[in-house]
Amino acid sequence: MKFTLPFAFVALFAACAGPIDRLALPMQASSLDLRPLVGSAMVRTVSLPGYAATEEIARERTDGLIATNEDVLWADLPERAVTLFLVQSLSDILGNDIGPEPWPFVALPDVSIDVRVARMLAGADGDFQLSGRFYVGGDGIDYRNTTDGFDIRVPMADQSLASISAAQSAALVQLSEQIARRLGR
Repeated sequence: MKFTLPFAFVALFAACAGPIDRLALPMQASSLDLRPLVGSAMVRTVSLPGYAATEEIARERTDGLIATNEDVLWADLPERAVTLFLVQSLSDILGNDIGPEPWPFVALPDVSIDVRVARMLAGADGDFQLSGRFYVGGDGIDYRNTTDGFDIRVPMADQSLASISAAQSAALVQLSEQIARRLGR
């Protein structure tokens, strides 16, 4: 009987919790159109900082601390969503075979793209910041391994979740364009 009471409270609490709202990362198109220098490329799962890798939407407070909103969650796991966003955007810009990790095609990709994000945050200053490094490496083709840094800032209309999502999407388009310039002309 001692153990029945705690389980009853857990069941009651779970029954009272309502559905959680979710926010999808909107896809934005790039106007960039390049001729690819490689036949195919794999985007490795994007590495995000801990606060950006969770389902909770993070934003910087005026005191510099990072706060999350637990009432509205991202519609997809952030690392997966960002990876698939970059795959789609690079595919649109370059018009060739771009795929996520694990590689979905039979033949190996010509190059792999590894993106390591150091900061992906809606800032208290009104800008969305996306910064870090990306690495492009070839295996079996004549492609020089390269690394580039990125520090992208996109102004937000306000601190609303819709503005944060739109600014993050715009920042990812800019990152896609920067990577595409390494892989195309």
